[in-house]
Amino acid sequence: MYIDSHCHLNYKGLVEQQADVLSRARFSGVNKMLNIATRESEWDDVLHLAEQEPDVWATVGIHPHEADSHTGVDSAKLIARAEHPRVIGIGETGLDYYYDHSDRAQQRASFSEHIVAARETGLPLIVHTRDAEEDTAAILTAEMRAGAFPGVIHCFTASADFARIALDLGLYISLSGIVTFKNAKDLQEVARWLPEDRLLLETDSPFLAPVPHRGKTGEPAFVADTGKFVANLRGVGEESLAHQTTENFYRLFKKAKP
Repeated sequence: MYIDSHCHLNYKGLVEQQADVLSRARFSGVNKMLNIATRESEWDDVLHLAEQEPDVWATVGIHPHEADSHTGVDSAKLIARAEHPRVIGIGETGLDYYYDHSDRAQQRASFSEHIVAARETGLPLIVHTRDAEEDTAAILTAEMRAGAFPGVIHCFTASADFARIALDLGLYISLSGIVTFKNAKDLQEVARWLPEDRLLLETDSPFLAPVPHRGKTGEPAFVADTGKFVANLRGVGEESLAHQTTENFYRLFKKAKP
């Protein structure tokens, strides 16, 4: 049984067929899904779905792409919404210097507010980083020294050096369908040596459908395909990997424990 630790069930491509998407995930052995918020306008919908579906959890957060339009979302607002019993994480948040859809200084300010919320609530921080390894590592390191907090680097595509920094900080690393791509040799090498007790799996659906579904709309059912690929990479049984990553999820997202 797998857990999709990061999906966007309220996004176009999935929301129109939400019931069928959930049914296919369950049929594929995905017994829990973490539905990630990226804008304040999504929070109510994400929470509503988690209230309706016992195998769906929710987060509250602002994606770095949206930082410029959410200057009023501070740690206090995040903390208040995180009191909801179905909210188990803060984010996604972080830095994206690839697209630069928001001012970099504002991205960093928003990131810091999310870290405060994660520290205060004890809920894991869900970190997005793209072309921003140096700043992401510097902020996480400085903030961890100011007071520890749990977290995960989601949809990991960064360098081996960044992976080691994240692991040294006590963070988890989540692999998406990108690890199955033919041109992801460096990522596959990292996936081989990641500590088994720090590894999570995700789809980031509706994006990044893994092989053999490339080109299709991603959905939580596909986390099983990524799991099979990663198990083969690491030379372990699929059931063993599914069990380990599920155990890891509940160790990190303590509020989700049955």
